[in-house]
Amino acid sequence: MDPIEAPNSDSGSVVATLRQRIVEGALAAGERLAEIPVAESLGVSRTPVRLAFRALEQEGLLAKAGKRGYEVRSFSEADVRSAIEVRGTLEGLAVRHLAERGMTAAVHDTLRGCIEDGAALLAKGHLSDDDIGRWSRLNKRFHDTLVQSHESRVIADAIARNDHLPLASASSIALDRSALPAEYQKLRIAQLQHQLVLDALERRESARAEMLMREHAWVGFRYGQLFGLPAGASTAG
Repeated sequence: MDPIEAPNSDSGSVVATLRQRIVEGALAAGERLAEIPVAESLGVSRTPVRLAFRALEQEGLLAKAGKRGYEVRSFSEADVRSAIEVRGTLEGLAVRHLAERGMTAAVHDTLRGCIEDGAALLAKGHLSDDDIGRWSRLNKRFHDTLVQSHESRVIADAIARNDHLPLASASSIALDRSALPAEYQKLRIAQLQHQLVLDALERRESARAEMLMREHAWVGFRYGQLFGLPAGASTAG
């Protein structure tokens, strides 16, 4: 296995690094992964690698192979497109209902906080390696707040099942560290879409909120091409 650079020993950073390697094809379908070799190649302890393996298994990118090892799962671009479309449809439904019902003060404050955190992250005009984990956390908080605000668990449970498909989850952040200027531009769009979704919710514009959320699901898979990234090379929304 070629050496893999990881910015630090945080399990979220290890997850993002391995996820990007899988997306790029550097870790091929069927390739076996074990804790010790991966930890050594990353220069981290086994604990964040173990946690990363579990997270990537939940995302549908790894499958258990033997007692302790994992292997990279096989999936097609069509699989990813379908899973993203399903997520966008379900999240769109959740925000439409939220706009019709109206936000609580707690939901509004959380969403506003996510947008403020995103603005602070992007304010310096470029991305650092540590920003990838920060964006992943605030993005997950934004999406989870929208979905979990629904009075029924049906939509959240359907999204949770869909999240087990490759790159379907809102937390499946895979940014190309070799092209951070392009990834920065893509995150600016994702941040703007977060702002527009909140604006639509504040105005109780249910159809607009739903449309924006459906479009937002595609920001990572398609928008990178606008800035020179390969089609489907990374995810951010």
